[in-house]
Amino acid sequence: MSAMLTADWFPLGRDVYFRKFELYPISFQHEISNNNLIVAAPYGGSIAVTRNPKKLVKIQGASKPLILLYTSSGKLTAKLQWSSGQLISFDWSQQEELLCVQDDGMVLIYDMFGTYQHTFSMGNAAKDTKVVDAKFFMTSNSTGIAVLTSTNRIFLVNNVSEPKVRQITDIPRYSPIDCWYMVHCERETQVILSNREGIFVIHQSHQNTFSFNNLFNNKINSVTAIAASSNNRHIVLYSDTGHLYIGSIDFREKYCECYTNMKEPLTNIAWCGTEAVVCSWNSTIMVVGRMADTIVYNYDGPVHLVTEIDGVRVLSSSSHEMIQKVPNVVQRIFRINSTDPASYLLEASKQFQKKSHKADSYIDLVKDKLDSAIKACIDGASHEFDFETQKILMRAAKFGKGFSKTIDSEYYVQMCRTLRVLNAVRHPAVGIPLTYAQFNILTNQVLLDRLVARRHYYLSIQIARHLQLPEIDGESRILAHWACYKVKQTQLDKEQIAEEIADKLGYAPGVSYSEIAKRAADCGRKQLAIKVNKYIIHHILYCREELFILLALFQLIDYEPRAHQQVPLLLTLGEERAALHKAVESGNTDLVYTVILHLRENMTLGDFQMSIMHCPLAMALYVKYCQSHNRETLRDIYNQYDDFHSQAVWFITESYQRKNTMSRDALLQSAQENFRLARNDTNASLTEEQIKLLKYQRSLEDTLHESIVGKPLHDTVRILLLRNELKLADKLRSEYKIPDRRYWWLRIQCLAEQGLWNDLEKFSKSKKSPIGYEPFIDECLKYNEKLEARKYLAKVKDDLKVKYLVKLNLLSEAAQTAYEQKDASALTFVLAQCGSSDRQFVDKINMLLASLKN
Repeated sequence: MSAMLTADWFPLGRDVYFRKFELYPISFQHEISNNNLIVAAPYGGSIAVTRNPKKLVKIQGASKPLILLYTSSGKLTAKLQWSSGQLISFDWSQQEELLCVQDDGMVLIYDMFGTYQHTFSMGNAAKDTKVVDAKFFMTSNSTGIAVLTSTNRIFLVNNVSEPKVRQITDIPRYSPIDCWYMVHCERETQVILSNREGIFVIHQSHQNTFSFNNLFNNKINSVTAIAASSNNRHIVLYSDTGHLYIGSIDFREKYCECYTNMKEPLTNIAWCGTEAVVCSWNSTIMVVGRMADTIVYNYDGPVHLVTEIDGVRVLSSSSHEMIQKVPNVVQRIFRINSTDPASYLLEASKQFQKKSHKADSYIDLVKDKLDSAIKACIDGASHEFDFETQKILMRAAKFGKGFSKTIDSEYYVQMCRTLRVLNAVRHPAVGIPLTYAQFNILTNQVLLDRLVARRHYYLSIQIARHLQLPEIDGESRILAHWACYKVKQTQLDKEQIAEEIADKLGYAPGVSYSEIAKRAADCGRKQLAIKVNKYIIHHILYCREELFILLALFQLIDYEPRAHQQVPLLLTLGEERAALHKAVESGNTDLVYTVILHLRENMTLGDFQMSIMHCPLAMALYVKYCQSHNRETLRDIYNQYDDFHSQAVWFITESYQRKNTMSRDALLQSAQENFRLARNDTNASLTEEQIKLLKYQRSLEDTLHESIVGKPLHDTVRILLLRNELKLADKLRSEYKIPDRRYWWLRIQCLAEQGLWNDLEKFSKSKKSPIGYEPFIDECLKYNEKLEARKYLAKVKDDLKVKYLVKLNLLSEAAQTAYEQKDASALTFVLAQCGSSDRQFVDKINMLLASLKN
């Protein structure tokens, strides 16, 4: 069991473990891209995504960016079509407001549903000189913004709720800023920036300068990324050479220097608590400890890092994950061969569940430290996201309580309540992956405020009751927020709204009815404001319990809010049609399946199909069920509805089942006929070609003595080329009209794979290559044949020549070519490939760059 519980752990130094586990699967994979700007609010907050305004990206449709807002679980909450000025950057505030900075210094603020709140300016100086970058930082009780202008001036606001703009003085004005970072500590906001001269730490009254030679052991040219830990006590610097510096925020203590050995540009850097740093390069992340220990993870696509106080959230194309240091108490309990009292108590609980006498032996081992073992198990459960792990730890604590005479049960009870709250807000429907450490900092009231802001009023009330908060601070306050939201719904009838509010708030203490009425009046619903007050007074004066009892008896089932209890009851009463309607209305597909299977078992096939044919969702789910469990019935359904296209797809799917190998041609023939009946001539032709290919493959098997029936056309041609059957390959090429580009690619790959370099050269001269000559070089380099690759350099396109010279490690020729082409970006690219050892060559390139600029 312990091995499974520690499967997601990884060591980072001696006796220090971190873990990486999934929070949610990602449902907006296409948005996780290096071309997008992605920001996420801390404490498991909302995610905002838009096109990165600093990158040139080919777009379709309107040029104005679209900002997409998601919960952490991937639920889309809003789409905000940007209609203002040039967007420079955006981020979330501590209150989960979206702060959007424009190039004219205006800051627009929206809520998490994309509703505009208000605007403030970063000042006329920022407006006149244009903002080129913005940084967001957390202060003690608010969020601050700093903007960098085109003239290297920085203006900041320490509190967006009360914006007071001031300028940071003593900024190096005449050298380009490579990167910069804002730090708020000890009631002061500092700027840490880097240029070619070194690192500058700028305070309100003075500044400190640190040269690269004093910070790094290795030679570097510039620092490209800076990040501070969440407690603003530690800092990390990343250099252009791939070296990482980790030390104290005041640069007085250096913890370590690490060489990442990564050639591509860094995309993200974030502190994982205070013990490690996480770096990302496109599809790779590296976790670096404070003692320079590292571990690398590879992903299928780009990743984005989100800093939390106790870890880092990782957004990738497949999942939303959390990396954090394994809490010490969890490490002591689950580490293999642990002798900690809590570990023994956990084992005693497991043995007790198995009804083994070994439980007594383990309890005897911890009798002297039983109270601390119980507390450790409770603490360990608080740090776990997995329900089952929480259960076994809390069960162990409960088991230990039975042997202790001094333990106070209040801590155990309070933790049970807290865990239920955390599990509820972590649910994908809510999407707040809050850790116990974050919950303690956030507090109950702030968590309730965040749930109310997300309009989870019912859950908020249940949590307030569960945590036994005073009604005036919990339920009543939440109901007041609900009422204020309700009166804004202009599409609802005012009589209905007024009565609903009166029913729920009539006896609630501490509710400001005047505030609710004022909100209604602000929305232009003065009659509603009057009715709210009238209904509340009426509700208080006259008890209407008898009326509600009569209504409940008259429509008892309709008043049952839980569909999973309502639907089985309707089925029991024989109300199948109503049950199906309620199941579909609930959106719970499991409930719909329950009704469908019940109907199928208790009705004839004809009646069953008549019952569900008028319900698209039920019919679609039944078809999906048949796809996995009853394919013959699926075919009958397609046949009944004359769905020839789906029948054709059915025949194709069946033809490639292992059991139907001998009848594949006949099944494909049936698929072709159905495509023709569906008037899908393209697919019919493709199916006919597949039948011809199968027949041709069977004839080739005798020649090749290799099983190729069923292989794709691409693989068939490739096999022929590798067997040097050029005539047969050309025959397939002409018969199936394989494009020249595709055929040339295949031919080049096959010749290179066989090591036939002379034949490859002859092939390159046979006629002009439709795919250029770069693939010839790529294939040669793939097999480390640099001399062969050089033969094709002369034919490489001019705009790619520098790139391929660099690939061949001909840096001098690459630099000269870039200079002759007057391409500064290409020269910079060559410079980036140079090692720090060849200082003479680096100086030469810098001279060439300087001459181009002049």
